[in-house]
Amino acid sequence: MESLVRAPEATQPPRREVDVEALRVLLEEAVDGEVRFDAGSRAAYATDASNYRQVPIGVVVPRSLDAGVAAVAVCRGRDVPVLSRGGGTSLAGQCCNAAVVIDWSKHCGRVEAVEVARRRITVQAGAVLDAVNHVLAPDGLMVGPRPSSHPTCTIGGMIGNDSCGASAQAYGKMADSVLRLEILTYDGVRAWVGPTSEEEFARIQAGGGRLAEIYRQVRDLRDDTLELVRTRFPRLERRVSGYNLDQLLPENGFNLARALVGSEGTLVTVLRAELAVVPAPATRSLAVLGFLDIFTAADAVPAVAAHRPLALEAMDETMYRLARAEHPDDPALRDLPAGAGWLLVQFGGDTAEEAREKAETMMRDVCRSDGRPAPTHAFLGDPAREDQLWRLRESGLGVEAYPPTGRQTYEGWSDAAVPPERLGAYLRDYDRLRRRHGYRDSALYGHFGQGCVHGRLPLDLHTDDGIATYRRFAEEAADLVASYGGSLSGEHGDGQALAELLPRMFGSAVVEAFGRFKAIFDPRDRMNPGKLVHPHRLDQNLTQRHFYPLEPRHTFFDYPDDHGRFGHAATRCVGIGKCRKQTFEGGVMCPSYRVTREEEHSTRGRARLLEEMARGEVITDGWRSKAVRDALDLCLACKGCRAECPVNVDMATYKAEFLAHHYRRRLRPAAHYSMGWLPLWAALASGAPEAVNAVTHLPVLSRLIKAAAGVAARRELPRFAEERFTDWFKRRGPSPSGTRGHVVVWADTFTNNFDPRVGRAAVSVLEAAGFEVHVPPVALCCGLTWISTGQLGVARRVLGRSVRALTPWAEAGVPVVALEPSCAAVFRSDGPELLNTPQTQLLSSRTLTLAELLERRAPDWRPPSTGGSAVAQVHCHQSAIMGYDADRAVLERFGIRTKVLDSGCCGQAGNFGFEREHYDVSVACAEEGLWPAVRTAREEDALLADGFSCRTQIAASGTGRRGRHLAELLATAISRPGATA
Repeated sequence: MESLVRAPEATQPPRREVDVEALRVLLEEAVDGEVRFDAGSRAAYATDASNYRQVPIGVVVPRSLDAGVAAVAVCRGRDVPVLSRGGGTSLAGQCCNAAVVIDWSKHCGRVEAVEVARRRITVQAGAVLDAVNHVLAPDGLMVGPRPSSHPTCTIGGMIGNDSCGASAQAYGKMADSVLRLEILTYDGVRAWVGPTSEEEFARIQAGGGRLAEIYRQVRDLRDDTLELVRTRFPRLERRVSGYNLDQLLPENGFNLARALVGSEGTLVTVLRAELAVVPAPATRSLAVLGFLDIFTAADAVPAVAAHRPLALEAMDETMYRLARAEHPDDPALRDLPAGAGWLLVQFGGDTAEEAREKAETMMRDVCRSDGRPAPTHAFLGDPAREDQLWRLRESGLGVEAYPPTGRQTYEGWSDAAVPPERLGAYLRDYDRLRRRHGYRDSALYGHFGQGCVHGRLPLDLHTDDGIATYRRFAEEAADLVASYGGSLSGEHGDGQALAELLPRMFGSAVVEAFGRFKAIFDPRDRMNPGKLVHPHRLDQNLTQRHFYPLEPRHTFFDYPDDHGRFGHAATRCVGIGKCRKQTFEGGVMCPSYRVTREEEHSTRGRARLLEEMARGEVITDGWRSKAVRDALDLCLACKGCRAECPVNVDMATYKAEFLAHHYRRRLRPAAHYSMGWLPLWAALASGAPEAVNAVTHLPVLSRLIKAAAGVAARRELPRFAEERFTDWFKRRGPSPSGTRGHVVVWADTFTNNFDPRVGRAAVSVLEAAGFEVHVPPVALCCGLTWISTGQLGVARRVLGRSVRALTPWAEAGVPVVALEPSCAAVFRSDGPELLNTPQTQLLSSRTLTLAELLERRAPDWRPPSTGGSAVAQVHCHQSAIMGYDADRAVLERFGIRTKVLDSGCCGQAGNFGFEREHYDVSVACAEEGLWPAVRTAREEDALLADGFSCRTQIAASGTGRRGRHLAELLATAISRPGATA
């Protein structure tokens, strides 16, 4: 790391060079927190969700609010810029800067007080919105604004951006929820601010000091600009651009807290907030109106909004097509009424009937003829389908980022707002503007009830000509919005993307007033400089400018969704941060982040480091990078991100690729040789499994073996089976002929060597269902353990051998049943990307789970209803690649009541949970969901877990319970008296 870095240019007092090493030492001495100036941390925080990149000087993660105050004091003493950061999901560049980044989201997120009767709460700035609402839910309350980033965004970030979301239709922007703020100025003033009566103003002045000076200067500014603000500020609910000088007006109570909302960290640091909260609707209903196009949908907005819905959203045909490509089997999308533009209208009520009546009244009124074609309409009465459709709308940014056909899209002009009554006309003009600049076929959607329009654009941000076109477009788009009396930003804020254009919206006099407001709080321009006031140009600091990732000469995986390029895959993340979810929200990704709450352990953080590795500036040692290795070290390779990330980042694959290059011709960790070569050791142990078990479980020898193998001392080594599944199958003789044809049961390493009863159970189930079962006569392996440890050359050879052995069956149309979900995922996903041959692709199409085979090839098999109940832990790879729908259907067919856990990864994850340095994280993952569920499960509940790793983690729970494979559960059911095929 360089000892000196130069801060960016500014129009305010010149900044001296920063002695980075001295600054780091001072911060470590003064701050109770994590002080990080390493390349990996700087890389992880170099970008947000925008088109901009600015590498920070360093990162501070304070353990308390006071520690954050101390960090600002150190920066003040060294005259260093500061950037307060929450969830880091900003789309206009306001969350990246060449400054000391203070990340409040890890430790400073407590809900300090809930006053149910007064409907208000006090929270720390780092509190995540969904976590706050989780606390409020038992009392039937919630925070009003709910942006689509609600699983990730923090209250401080929402205040910085004046966040809105779909719920702003009913509850307003964040400014409308703020009652008071505890703020910290760069020069050290710490105080609570809010509405200011004459008496309060007098009291502050009597106290004297810097706070009194701030209030006096702010009131002088207000008095000087009264008429200017009243006449030049758009009368628009969705005006997010600029500072909220209108909140200083006498009619608004000279509300300094609300004036600071939306200031994007350029004025003060927000420490705490007192917020008004609202009752959560008891029930909701969703009506959908279909129109000829998105323009006629926009024309209908005023009539729909007159019915006062909770939310009034829209999406066009392009958005619909992208969503269908991403979710082809989604029933909510199939239920949309005919049209090419849709309004999604949500109502609330105390009862389902009341909510439904509101929706039906709206549909009747809007569908009455007014000379225009009546819209089609549908009422989604199923809450699950309504939620699913709403989630699809919220995921719009990710869905449109990488369209299946066409160019990658970017932020750039994504959230302008105009008066809703003029929205249709504006959209027609805006569409013509897009087409004139060559930005066709991008989606239009958004919060139409308040005139706010979203949509990424296929910008060329790599070349000077493309960037010049983008600048011309942005300038003309700003003029167009201003001509409609609109706001350049209706939700995402100005940051760097729009701040330069503010004079076109407000005029120079208002922008000068913004500068005065900034100077009152931050005269030296050290708070998030270059954003909103004295801004960098919109075409500076662009992440993609002249950037083409450094591509390795060869890679092991094919990266079919990234043009065959690892560098493209490394830059795939768009920064939404869905991987930073809270535990209670369910899903798989990202298990290590849920435990550590550390940016570098999120999928986004790791992706940022890989991007910087491909860039070669901050991380300069490429595949040999220790920073990247350390960030990837706690990745469990669960593949949750491949399915749950809105842009399908596949960190498990990237990790395997990185490890393959990182350790090329180098000594690897011991676990790579022990766990990574497990199929070989299992084959050797098969000659004398009892003797091997005796040796590996003798107390002294066991400790020595674990130490040599890199296995955690507290882990029990798995025991080899006395008879392998393949040997049992050969001994029992051929399977009887079946009426449903042939099927191959894949004898994976885990089933074959450790848990052969699973294989035996699968054979009995398949034969009972009418199949003739075959098992390859020799032990084969899909290469999973070598893939997960990045030994991809060996993995490719091992996989190739298995593909050759299975090809005759695959060519004959015989399905291959993989009992171990991770092995099924190799054949279905990793295999074709690692060994892209026609035979591997064919095998991928032939590989099924047991449940998938029963659903597709034996849908009419109806065994007697057996009843019973189960608690199911779905293997991460199954969740990501195959899904669990077929298993649900089979369990229902057998009459087994099943509770499917939605608590994320079990934490074992193959070799990960066995490794000494990962044991604590593995156990913490289990404690997040699986182990509590095991402890509270009833004795009569079967613990269903198809993954060997999941069953291993269940066995380690200390409860004495054992996990069972679906095959075992079904075999037990059909073996009961009276059960027949």
